[in-house]
Amino acid sequence: MTRARRSRFLTALRRLRLRWLRFSEPVLGGFRARWRRSLMVRTMTVTGLVTGFIVLTAGLFILGSVASDLYSSRQEQALQDSARATLAAQRQIDASEASDRGALSTLAASVRRTVRDTTSSQMIYLRRQAGQEPFADAPPPSFTSALLPEAVTPELSHAVEEGGAAQHWQPVTFIEEDGSPSPGIVVGSSVTFPAGAGTYDLFIGYNLADTQDTLSFVQRTLLITAAAMMAFIGVLVWIMSRIVFRPIRSAAAASRRLASGESDARMPLQNDEHFDVLSEGFNDMAETLQMRIGELDQLSEMQQRFVSDVSHELRTPLTTVRLASQVLQSSTQGLEPGQQRAVEVLGAQIDRFESLLEDLLEISRYDAGRVTLETEPTNLVSLATEVVEGLQPLSRGIIEVRALGGYAPIDVDARRIRRIVSNLVGNAIEHGEGRSILVSIDSNASAISLSVRDWGIGMREEDLAHVFDRFWRADPSRKRTLGGTGLGLAIAQEDAAVHGGILEAWSQLGVGTNFRLTLPRGESITDFMSPLPLIPDDIAVEQGDPRVTGGWLRRPGRRIRKEGRR
Repeated sequence: MTRARRSRFLTALRRLRLRWLRFSEPVLGGFRARWRRSLMVRTMTVTGLVTGFIVLTAGLFILGSVASDLYSSRQEQALQDSARATLAAQRQIDASEASDRGALSTLAASVRRTVRDTTSSQMIYLRRQAGQEPFADAPPPSFTSALLPEAVTPELSHAVEEGGAAQHWQPVTFIEEDGSPSPGIVVGSSVTFPAGAGTYDLFIGYNLADTQDTLSFVQRTLLITAAAMMAFIGVLVWIMSRIVFRPIRSAAAASRRLASGESDARMPLQNDEHFDVLSEGFNDMAETLQMRIGELDQLSEMQQRFVSDVSHELRTPLTTVRLASQVLQSSTQGLEPGQQRAVEVLGAQIDRFESLLEDLLEISRYDAGRVTLETEPTNLVSLATEVVEGLQPLSRGIIEVRALGGYAPIDVDARRIRRIVSNLVGNAIEHGEGRSILVSIDSNASAISLSVRDWGIGMREEDLAHVFDRFWRADPSRKRTLGGTGLGLAIAQEDAAVHGGILEAWSQLGVGTNFRLTLPRGESITDFMSPLPLIPDDIAVEQGDPRVTGGWLRRPGRRIRKEGRR
């Protein structure tokens, strides 16, 4: 095969494969999905295939045995019948004294009648054997059916002429008048006529159409029986699969109910020693979980109540201590330098203590679910600018506000959003190592985003997962510049969530950190696109981000799924 022909052949094979895939995908695609997901489907399919193979093998064996037995029986019967008829014909010939052509012709006709009367077949062919000396008075060939002379093959004629055995037979196919084929057997033998007429070949044909009809009936019976058996086995396997997998479905249903919050969900007993052990173990686990969840709920409620009560109770002594601190601060002129420093530290620590109480009260409100929003149209650019102007004196670097969008007002609780921005900018000042800070604002049709980027020490990847945890610090040994309470980012995340937004963080050790706040514009939307990237543009270019094409950064925004509002 030349290269061109091979290429055309391979191309044709690919086209056939593609056509087959296009044709079979709608049919087999669903089954493949069910096969991968369902153990019951796999069990039923494998059982059906194995059972079908066994039934097919048994059917073919039975059919082959029946056909062989029928054919052997009919063959033996035909040989015995032909031998009996040949013997009767030879006896009649030996008893005859015919010597002329007319007598020999009469004898041949009589022999044919004797064979027809002796045998069960009506297909008889009598002819003078080839290879003998010519004899003028020899009877001409005669037959009772035109199908038989056409069915006698040269091989059978040659075998009879050689005379190695008394009988020779051959399977043949008779063509009926209507053109339909019919199986049969032709048995050949020889008889010797008197008066020099010579040896004649006697062929007797046996039509096996009745045997074929019997075999066809057996085939139909086996086919119907196999189909009924497969259907019965399929129904049986389906029923048994349903019975066997019922405990598994029951366990799955109970686990789904338990996961959805129904703590009283239990798995019923299955009246089986093995599955009942599973049911009892599952129910014990569910009861233990219910008890532990109840204890945790009680402890959580007690903790929330304790934090709230302690925060409220501490307000009275804190107010008293603050008044005393103010009195001391107003009369520091007569105090020594060390005493004046102590008064200043006392005032700073009282301010920090009051801020901590405020944060604890706010966290307790979130935990108790008693947070209410006081929304109003707010310009996020103006709000961020005000926060940055207030915190700029605390930063050794420049805090830049880059407003790419976001000038349109958005309905938010301005106090909480201002607290988020203050926490993010304060965190950047705390960990920015005195470098510049970039506050970016942008918006699109569905959301508005604000990001705070610093080039400080950054965080490790394992620390980034805990950045919004309460009272967590990446480096506890670092000194706090702004005197934070450790709850700022946790409260900021809660503030973002209560607005239906999301607060995310990206950081890389030694490179810096970027926090991104994304707020949706509407109430009815279920997802929104963030107009600002979480990974800063300069880092995305350096790391070969797939969004970077030809030296510029594609920023279509990131689709964010809202987790629901509180």
